Amino acid sequence: LKHKQKNFSRRVTLGIIAHVDSGKTTLAEAMLYQCGSIRRAGRVDHGDAHMDSHELERARGITIFSSQAELVLEKPGKMPVCEEEEPIRAALLDTPGHVDFSAEMERTLWIQDYCILVVSGADGVQGHVRTLWRLLKQQRIPVFLFINKMDQPGTDREALMRELDEGCVDFSAERADSELWDDLAVCDEELLEAFLENGELTDAEIARKIAKRQVFPCYFGSALRGTGVKEFLEGLGRFLICPEYPQEFGARVYKIGRDASGNRLSFLKVTGGSLKARQVLTGETDGEALEEKADQLRLYSGGSFQPLNEASAGAVCAVTGLSRTRAGEGLGFEADGPVPEMEPVLTYQ
Repeated sequence: LKHKQKNFSRRVTLGIIAHVDSGKTTLAEAMLYQCGSIRRAGRVDHGDAHMDSHELERARGITIFSSQAELVLEKPGKMPVCEEEEPIRAALLDTPGHVDFSAEMERTLWIQDYCILVVSGADGVQGHVRTLWRLLKQQRIPVFLFINKMDQPGTDREALMRELDEGCVDFSAERADSELWDDLAVCDEELLEAFLENGELTDAEIARKIAKRQVFPCYFGSALRGTGVKEFLEGLGRFLICPEYPQEFGARVYKIGRDASGNRLSFLKVTGGSLKARQVLTGETDGEALEEKADQLRLYSGGSFQPLNEASAGAVCAVTGLSRTRAGEGLGFEADGPVPEMEPVLTYQ
């Protein structure tokens, strides 16, 4: 009966955000490479990053636009946390780190199930990181932290942990489970009771606390050298919980763009039911009723895409044929999203 009422998806939307030059895109490339989604991990400064495909990004060596790629996450032992035997399909959203392009980053928060916050181990918790932390708290988005650049001289793991907020726990692979359970029990009363009663904590108990933003797992490594990335991916596969979606159709537009031919693209996440090619979409734009046909559905990975006949709940895709949509707009049962809070120092077009 429960399966008839709910649409159980094996999809998760993962955003990845950071202060500029923390190695965010490098981590995204390393994750895609480890999962077999790309053959070689590119670099932003070399202009060959899979995620930074726009000519401006490659010329400048920075991320300007949010982009997505698909990866598959498996729990150690091949059993995902969600109640399905198949692996978790994740839409990974890479975002700009520069504050001048922060609205592009903030719009992706509207569709994220979980967020990966990248912190530079060499620089510590900088001011913009605290701003991002505040935004994640406002949007109630569960967070995994990857402390990057730990290969650089002078990095201090214990000092970095002291800079982080309450609830941040070192989930490093080299730590014994008993050490992790001790730290988690201190964070939450329910976990403490479960630990005292059973002498251990289950992955499901920990995953629920992460989803409720009561625990924030921290992993350490170097994305450039590929250290710690495999363990981080295993942690994601171990502790992510797949969302449940209603059967009724809903979607949230988070970005408007153009393809190489000038076709207008509405990037959105399906938040209920499914979206089919040629389906008529309804909503409201600036107080006026919207009714337009979705001509083509595209699943993007960097600068390339594959056409879809149908996008199920949880999928992040681009749609052609919609001329009046805007970022933040809700379609179907979805209400419109909030206005971005962060203001750029410069304006751009």
